[in-house]
Amino acid sequence: MSEMINQKLPKDPFQYNGLALAYMGDAVYEIYVRRHLLHLGGTKAHMLHVQATSYVSAKAQAHVLADILERGCLTERELDVVKRGRNAKSGTSPKNTELKIYRQSTAFESLIGYLYLMDQNDRLEEIISMAFSILEGKGEAGHE
Repeated sequence: MSEMINQKLPKDPFQYNGLALAYMGDAVYEIYVRRHLLHLGGTKAHMLHVQATSYVSAKAQAHVLADILERGCLTERELDVVKRGRNAKSGTSPKNTELKIYRQSTAFESLIGYLYLMDQNDRLEEIISMAFSILEGKGEAGHE
């Protein structure tokens, strides 16, 4: 399995468009959230799903990104990835959220996907840790 997950990509991850990065980031962030919830002691599948939703919803991700941007802790390259993710046109409209929130969420997922594909694992975990702290510290997680 390690061999499959570490396959070399056909191009530099920075060259992928925002939606491709968000596609990857969505999956990576979901795994971190699920592992985090298990670490917190969750065992009932339905409750885990409900709790996970409060971390991975578009509203929660947009909130996290806004807080991270306000802190000014992203590099220029990370900001570029965020902007590309935010400005990406998916061709579909979000069903249960405002377009602005959806785009901010996509931008956050793009950042996560980019860091993952660049093998910047320390930075990835720093951003995800920050996300969990933001959501848990402000009472957002578990209250969507």
